[in-house]
Amino acid sequence: MDSNINRGQLKRWNDNKGFGFIKPDNDSSKDVFLHISALKGMNRRPKVGDTIVYNVFTENGDKQKAFNARIDGVTQARSAPAARSNNQYKKGKVSYTVFLSILFIASVFLSILTNHVPFLILPFYLAVSVLTFILYAVDKSAAKNGSWRTSENTLHLFSLIGGWPGGLIAQQTLRHKSKKQPFRTVFWLTALLNTGMFIWLHTPEGSTALHLLMSSIVT
Repeated sequence: MDSNINRGQLKRWNDNKGFGFIKPDNDSSKDVFLHISALKGMNRRPKVGDTIVYNVFTENGDKQKAFNARIDGVTQARSAPAARSNNQYKKGKVSYTVFLSILFIASVFLSILTNHVPFLILPFYLAVSVLTFILYAVDKSAAKNGSWRTSENTLHLFSLIGGWPGGLIAQQTLRHKSKKQPFRTVFWLTALLNTGMFIWLHTPEGSTALHLLMSSIVT
């Protein structure tokens, strides 16, 4: 492993996937792969044109990857006490999101007890939420490894059909998709639409439509 300090310019960067490529200043013919996880303590994300200071190692014989990287001229992130304070805030936020998800599932259970919706609705929500959580976990792992990602449309679709409680817990506990505001906006829209649909099932029209659907599935 070559641990010498290197410098280069970030020539390509995919902020959605969190990786890009550095053109070394030493005119090397091979670009160096940079993943967001290699940048420690930066107070902003990288962009094309940034000068990156980094160590490099060679993987699989010829692929060069950066580690211990930093953006030249960019100050380090907040101090340790501030970081601890922020971590306490995040823990509170996690507790809130878990509570919100559990509250919704409890509402589904209560609706079953009061005979407003059939029992199968509960295992459906639980199964889709678990599957959605798994999709988030797989996508985060792929983001770290620079491999094929799960599309955001797929994550939104599973949230829309009932997996949003699992998606909400995944965002906070896995620290994935929790800061990307466009994604979060669409996510909350899918959660509201699904919740609205669930509330609609308590109306005479919704109840009739649901029972017709269940009957067609059974038969």
